Amino acid sequence: MYWFLLPLLAGFACDWASAFTTACSRRWGQRRGRRVTFFLRMVIGMPAWATGLALAVRTPAPRLFPQAPAAEIAGWLLVAAGCLPMIFGLLALRFPAALPSTQDALVAHGIYAHIRHPIYAGMLLEFLGLALLFPTPAALPACALGLAWIFVKTRLEELDLVQRMPAYRAYMQRVPRFLPRLPRKG
Repeated sequence: MYWFLLPLLAGFACDWASAFTTACSRRWGQRRGRRVTFFLRMVIGMPAWATGLALAVRTPAPRLFPQAPAAEIAGWLLVAAGCLPMIFGLLALRFPAALPSTQDALVAHGIYAHIRHPIYAGMLLEFLGLALLFPTPAALPACALGLAWIFVKTRLEELDLVQRMPAYRAYMQRVPRFLPRLPRKG
């Protein structure tokens, strides 16, 4: 039943390549390093973990708790809500979202003025939504691994971004990681 873990974990491991943009560029040069991170992340990593996740939610297994209509509605709302920050994040980043480089400029406008990682924030919402929609012995561990992977990847990527963009350290102090700050009253 847990054979979905192979593509899921292999995909997560390859998708972490974006967190090592600086190291890849130092090792293989700017152009080749960019190609390596693109290939590992976009060609192998993302399709592999998405396949693993799809296999997990499609694995026939009994639900660990009965599917309540409220949980199903909440699950779909979380999945849909997760799409919004991801779309706005990708629109703001554009090309560097797929091909990170040591020459990228800091993006601190649009949704990035409010949260540092809108794409990952959206993915967190989607993993939570999928856990509500598919509460099975296969899907729940896959979603839990996805949540953990995002937290680790975010931290590793931030270490890389500080190396690539000196202004990123000050940006980290100003802008929260996943949730925007509430406006202050008065």
